[in-house]
Amino acid sequence: MSTTIDIATTATDRPPELDDRALFGHPRGLGLLFITEMWERFSYYGMRAILVLYLVDRLKWDTARATNLYGTYTMLVYLTPVIGGYLADRIIGTRRSLVIGSIVISLGHFTLAMPGMTAFYAGLTLIIIGTGFFKSNASTMVGQIYRDDDARRDAGFTVFYMGINLGGFLGPLVCGGLAQSQRFGWHWGFAAAGVGMLLGLVGYLWGRDKYLPGIGVRPTRPSSTVLPDDTRTRAARGPDGNSLVHGGIGAVVGAVIGWLLGSGNIQAVLMGIVVGAALGVALLGTRGEERKRVIALCIVVFFVIFFWAAYEQAGSSMNLFADKNTNLQAGSFSIPSSWFQSVNSFEILIFAPMFAALWTSLGRRHWEPSTALKMVLGLALLGGGFVFMVIGGAHVDRGVLVSPFWLVAAYTFHTWGELCLSPVGLSYVTKIAPVKFASLLMGVWFLANAVADKIAGALAGFTPTPGEVHAGATSGIAAFLQSVSGTYHGFYTIFLVASFGAAAVMLLFVPLLKRLTASVKA
Repeated sequence: MSTTIDIATTATDRPPELDDRALFGHPRGLGLLFITEMWERFSYYGMRAILVLYLVDRLKWDTARATNLYGTYTMLVYLTPVIGGYLADRIIGTRRSLVIGSIVISLGHFTLAMPGMTAFYAGLTLIIIGTGFFKSNASTMVGQIYRDDDARRDAGFTVFYMGINLGGFLGPLVCGGLAQSQRFGWHWGFAAAGVGMLLGLVGYLWGRDKYLPGIGVRPTRPSSTVLPDDTRTRAARGPDGNSLVHGGIGAVVGAVIGWLLGSGNIQAVLMGIVVGAALGVALLGTRGEERKRVIALCIVVFFVIFFWAAYEQAGSSMNLFADKNTNLQAGSFSIPSSWFQSVNSFEILIFAPMFAALWTSLGRRHWEPSTALKMVLGLALLGGGFVFMVIGGAHVDRGVLVSPFWLVAAYTFHTWGELCLSPVGLSYVTKIAPVKFASLLMGVWFLANAVADKIAGALAGFTPTPGEVHAGATSGIAAFLQSVSGTYHGFYTIFLVASFGAAAVMLLFVPLLKRLTASVKA
């Protein structure tokens, strides 16, 4: 079957595969992307579950060093999709980008399985590069399946999000179980993550032409992609010819800001360049209603940073909390601490259909809250989860191992918050982003994760750890954090206050966001 569809065709020329309802009311192409993303997330979350534990328990790094490397790695994993999204938009197409990313990610995990620190750093680098090609493009392709006015879009992204979390559930169980077992060991866990990514690649190559005809092919050809019906004319014009100039201006401004805020830190400068270039292309390359929608996305991304900076404690400080401060004995069986990383994903598999049904039901009654209001609720629920960490931390401060209940309760609230923010956020980007910058702005959405993950890693370095002496802080913010994080309940109070505070402030911005996105239903 041909994989190219003329963007000038009428709605009746859409391949029937893109409008079928064979998969519980959704196109079967959604199922293919579900499987592909599931295996990629299996590899990512499987390795994520053991990274900090490997550094602390196997390599004997101190907490601050381990969590800062974790923060840098996860930052770059979510930073490179901006570049990969731009290359997919302009040069190679999302389907080709997905294949390249899958191969490079697999190589990265297999390299991690080799002994030595050179292989360790090389493996992390390959995963970072491969994720740049893979991450934003998979989500963008989900949006391309649906017409602009298709009411199934949000529910479709929630179904897709279940694929992410099925992988997130299985990855820590398999990779973590192998890594922390006496029989196998850490490098078996890294290798298992690579096998998962290869399985995802095989599945995608098998079904893409059959179930995703025309989706994600090279955009430089006039007849290369299926696009929402009412945006064909705009897409045909393509990106403005001044994109490189706009990106250059933004990169320079971003580099200066990154240099000033980071006191010359090279990571801050790199982040500033990428953020500035992306925003320069998107803001200066649009006008009118499109620019308003880009501004709205920038505002939302700012608040989402607060969510992920707190949420990502799961892979660092909360992971170590499970390892060092939680009673892991269940009779004669000792629970691998990495398995707690599966709790969130398992609960999403349970609650995601409920949330999808809730949004659909409210939508039919015209009661569904806006995406921005859903995100406010998500931040508030995240703060509620840290109430349990504060209470559990207070018990640890008295020198006792705590029940797994405190972690599970926190992850439950975090799960509910995530379902109010992340899948609807992905859908939000595909609805408000100008078509010519669809993948680039999906990459901007992941920039929130990049910035937040670096902040999360830095904050996790303040985790109270018996036997470790933290270097004295001289700057105001660092000194304050060090003073309030001397106990576990004080440390987790930081995230409780930040989450509830961000929710309250974002609530004030909801009317403005509605005005900025008035031209679309968001």
